[in-house]
Amino acid sequence: MRRVLAVTMAAGAAWAARRAVGRRVATSPLWPLPALETPVSGHSPRRRLHAVITSRTEPAEGVLLLTVESPELPPWAPGAHVDVVLPSGLVRQYSLCGDPAAAGAYRLAIRLVEDGRGGSREAHAQLMAGAGLELRPPRNRFVLEPAPSYVFVAGGIGITAILPMLRAATVAGADWTLLYGGRSRASMPFLDELAVHGERVAVLPEDEVGLPDLAPVATAGPGTLVYCCGPQPLMRAVTAAAADPAAVRLERFTPSAPGPARPFTVELRRSGRTVEVGADETALSAVRRVLADVPYSCEQGFCGTCQHRFLEGEVDHRDELLTDQERADSMLLCVSRAKDEHLALDL
Repeated sequence: MRRVLAVTMAAGAAWAARRAVGRRVATSPLWPLPALETPVSGHSPRRRLHAVITSRTEPAEGVLLLTVESPELPPWAPGAHVDVVLPSGLVRQYSLCGDPAAAGAYRLAIRLVEDGRGGSREAHAQLMAGAGLELRPPRNRFVLEPAPSYVFVAGGIGITAILPMLRAATVAGADWTLLYGGRSRASMPFLDELAVHGERVAVLPEDEVGLPDLAPVATAGPGTLVYCCGPQPLMRAVTAAAADPAAVRLERFTPSAPGPARPFTVELRRSGRTVEVGADETALSAVRRVLADVPYSCEQGFCGTCQHRFLEGEVDHRDELLTDQERADSMLLCVSRAKDEHLALDL
């Protein structure tokens, strides 16, 4: 009897010990290393939204227009974009081009880029009416600021970010002009919607008129804000032509040209490792040499999949996503770098 009791007590003690260790490991997966605050996981910390594609059309050659609906969709303002999680898990960013007053419905336009990284091809091939779609809440780094007048410049699919601004500027009673360029009329979506604005809109297909005349940008008066979304050469031209470069607001859907880079060291505080980041590689690629499961997607500083918290050092932020508040303690490994020789990450 005493033997049975001893065995039972030993088994109970072992079970209690396993529970205690389990709780400790849950608090700090690398226990017995010291526990830190919960890190940014590497997956976007923003909540996920579940919607249904209710409409799929093609308003121009190579352009897919989707309407997605869900009671989960939060309000948004002109200039906002959302992350779309494609069926493969790729994350891509698209501007909202519908009406902010249409509660529970978002409209997205996606241009097919045959020689791109695969996101647009997957969207065109697989996003069908009736299918579910996962999104992340809107972000806006292209806010329409109040002004008495505007010059809007859109290149190609860049019209998606500008379109809701035209409605807002009209409602506000502002004076505005739009220069809308593209390869050809057939490739330029929303021409029918823009026609209602009459002479305020200049449609400038390259195969008809060549490169757009940016005279309205150069002659914009004091107080006029210039909003531009399009390819990098167009945005550089607009900035160079502007009478007041400080009045120019840009929305990029391709990464800006990187600045000079130099090597630095990344300390992975949780795992007790240190990696060297070469001048010709990203922090993401260096970290993945020792932590191969660190997730990533766009590799261009837009989606936030590789967002991680830094614990020490100063970051040279080169992304187009994080807010100033987020940049205070986190970075995107795919594009951002150390300002000096060392960074410590919560990894």
